[in-house]
Amino acid sequence: MDIETSCTETHKEHGAMNMTSKEEPGPPGEALSLVLPYLPLLELLAMARVCSSLREAVNDDVLLWLDLVVERPLNLRITDEILLKLTSMTDGRLRTLALVNCEKITDDGLLRVVEKNPLIEKLYVPSCTGLSPRGVLQAVATLSSHNHHFKSLKINGLYNVNKEHLEALDSFLQVIPSQSKQHPILFHGHQSLSALRETNRPLDVELCPKCNEVRLVFDCPREACKRKKENPLIECRGCYFCIPRCEECGVCVEIEEMGEVICGDFLCSDCWLKSPKCDYCNKPYCSRHADQGCTHEESSGFVCGICVEKSEEDWYD
Repeated sequence: MDIETSCTETHKEHGAMNMTSKEEPGPPGEALSLVLPYLPLLELLAMARVCSSLREAVNDDVLLWLDLVVERPLNLRITDEILLKLTSMTDGRLRTLALVNCEKITDDGLLRVVEKNPLIEKLYVPSCTGLSPRGVLQAVATLSSHNHHFKSLKINGLYNVNKEHLEALDSFLQVIPSQSKQHPILFHGHQSLSALRETNRPLDVELCPKCNEVRLVFDCPREACKRKKENPLIECRGCYFCIPRCEECGVCVEIEEMGEVICGDFLCSDCWLKSPKCDYCNKPYCSRHADQGCTHEESSGFVCGICVEKSEEDWYD
């Protein structure tokens, strides 16, 4: 047998082995069980569609579904029926239900899920505008009636929540009035909070001391303002509509120290001086909108979108 014939036969054997391996895939490796708990819901659902072995690995592991978090982009697609199907994966042992900006979820859909999962300890429904305060109250009352400790509720962004609703929720959650001040929320950190981030506050919203509306109430990290807490008349504790705050450091911002910002957010004088500025108008973006600037070859800085539009208009004129 010559070398060429030998190589050809060896190649055929390898090809046959490869075809056999493709026809009979093995079960998922043990390492997969260590990876799956860290996957977000979107990737977990995608993993279940790869093959039958992965589908079984995902669907049969109850631990993967105990803390259900629905965020972008799934929040725009999820309905009451889909939510009921997802929560049924735990056989009634769901611990956390976090629905972030899920506009299609209704009061009836939420109540059905809660009734089938009485062990829920954390219910987060921020900006779920399809829910009403009455519907959330009914869900919380159902959970509180069971013999377990319902720990946390987040409802920021729900419409028409008033003082009476807040008092009823406080009673179900056994909120102590002074508890919110003991665990303050800082403005510059609240937008990056994860839906599952642990907090010591049973309820995220409270009654703003300035306008008496039910909203997120922020504390000021400025040392001079911390001493004002002893006097409610001058303390700078309130919602975003009552007290403007620096987007970067969260301190209260006086009118005279507000610098012009391209994106329309507020910056204190210190943060304004530290922020990179447009080469043309000398105005900064806050860090949340910094990616909206355009770089150019002639400078290491950036040009804001407004100045780019103006330059294009001048060029056409």
